[in-house]
Amino acid sequence: MRTRTLGRNGPALSLIGLGCMGMSDFYGPADTVENIATIQAALEAGITLLDTGDFYGMGRNELLLREALKGGKRDRVFLQVKFGAQRDPAGAFIGFDARPMTVKTALAYTLVRLGTDYVDLYQPARLDPAVPIEDTVGTIADLARAGQVRHIGLSEMGAATIRQAHAVHPIAAVQIEYSLMSRGIEAEILPAVRDLGIGVTAYGVLSRGLLGSRRRQPPGANDFRAHFPRFQGENLGRNLELVEALRLIARDKGATPAQLAIAWVLSRGTDILPLIGARTREQLNETLAALDLTLTEDELDRIASAVPADLVAGTRYGPAQMAMLDSERPMRK
Repeated sequence: MRTRTLGRNGPALSLIGLGCMGMSDFYGPADTVENIATIQAALEAGITLLDTGDFYGMGRNELLLREALKGGKRDRVFLQVKFGAQRDPAGAFIGFDARPMTVKTALAYTLVRLGTDYVDLYQPARLDPAVPIEDTVGTIADLARAGQVRHIGLSEMGAATIRQAHAVHPIAAVQIEYSLMSRGIEAEILPAVRDLGIGVTAYGVLSRGLLGSRRRQPPGANDFRAHFPRFQGENLGRNLELVEALRLIARDKGATPAQLAIAWVLSRGTDILPLIGARTREQLNETLAALDLTLTEDELDRIASAVPADLVAGTRYGPAQMAMLDSERPMRK
């Protein structure tokens, strides 16, 4: 497994990371035994970056990781954890809370669920509009000085917020959606993090599965993608036409569309680490095969042209969720 440095001065991590969200939430029923086997297979393949959130499965995802990492495996991985998303007993999202006391309480519970005395990277899942980012990051910095956090990250934040946070304490990474179908970070956010020496952990590199899909029907009611505009009505058909164009290039390359999509994100810079949401060993093996692909500049151009960002139908979240994304707001002057 090749490695990349997390930002300018961070640790060397595996070329890709494993996003564990879907093992406990959002994509319908999951197989716990297979999920644990997949995490362990990822470790054996050399993957060292594991991504979770304390609200994934209402804490169940952290408990799943604790089980998978038994037997001394904790020291072999870099655990990054998101916090701040608030949910009610039915699982509905009801807001974000990044107040200092919430930060400390959330980390305390996370450490217990993970069965560890530190997390490698801790990051607010979204910007809390009621709390200055300086207060949130300052509190995580206190936890870092206490040895309970190794690095500080941000998720889905805009360039101005990233700069404000970095002025308080060095930010190691920004977690944000980035794929052939979601290239919004290229205008302002990517230049800002590169100027500051911050890494990017990219999620949604397959656009929630669209870029590897043959599906012709919308997701089921228990799949959170059913609420995403890109998977609804005519949008789904239009987006699958783009995927078919990608499939033709993949066929010529002896690869799958998903593998090309992963390889394209990897090509965008050595400061970008894709997070792959494999829930099974079969999906993991397809992902790992993407690391063996070598793409020429001509092939990269063909791939990008097959899926023009301005022809993607629908936003990546619904209106209410889009409004919560600091990363989607125009840069503040």
